[in-house]
Amino acid sequence: MPPQHGAWAFLGLPVLLAVPVTPWSPLLLVLAVAWVAAYPASYAALGLVRARRPERFRRPLLVWSLVLLPAALVLVVARPWLLAVGVGYLLLFAVNVGYARRNDERALLNDAVFVVECALMVVLTWAVGAGSRSATPPPAEVPTQVWVLTVLCALVLVGSTLHVKSLVRERRDPRYARASRRVSLASVVVAGGLAGWWGLPGGLWLLLPFVLMAVRSLAAARLADARPARIGMVELGCFVTAVVAALLAST
Repeated sequence: MPPQHGAWAFLGLPVLLAVPVTPWSPLLLVLAVAWVAAYPASYAALGLVRARRPERFRRPLLVWSLVLLPAALVLVVARPWLLAVGVGYLLLFAVNVGYARRNDERALLNDAVFVVECALMVVLTWAVGAGSRSATPPPAEVPTQVWVLTVLCALVLVGSTLHVKSLVRERRDPRYARASRRVSLASVVVAGGLAGWWGLPGGLWLLLPFVLMAVRSLAAARLADARPARIGMVELGCFVTAVVAALLAST
């Protein structure tokens, strides 16, 4: 299992955000299985690229591929247009491979690619639920609320990435702390625009997670000596708040 526990929250957030605005389909469960299995499978694949002892990643890659590939096959049969989506994700993954070869997976740009991969899952989840068995994605226009939640997801993940880096791996670099505060405050302003784009008054709920994230960034000094587990619990609380806000805005 990958040791980056926070990545599981990154995987869960976009799928949960998409739930309130996505038509139900059993394929959503298959998509969730494929999406979750893809992470440890990709982690093992990157381990084969970068590790001094790559042989220890061969069995995890095989095991997780046995979970991922059947689920992916079901999805492609039911939604053939996912083949094109898969190619797009492989191109993004190629960036991850490049950083793994340089043993620089913690690079900010590599983190940004992971954020893009996760945020796109919001609209992809909706498309799987609303789509049909065709070679092209759903012909209908993507609902505004889906795009709003996609942007919201990206903002939450970017803010979380900068905040955690400023407290853990980059705690000696004050630029990350400043960037975390500035992004969290700017996100509140952007969230105001998202609220209007969503529609008032329901959209005002979308401000809630960003206000919370701004407060935790401004109070980051109190977490400067905290253990990673405590920092992670605070971030998990912010993620849960984002999902609850999306549910309340959708009612």
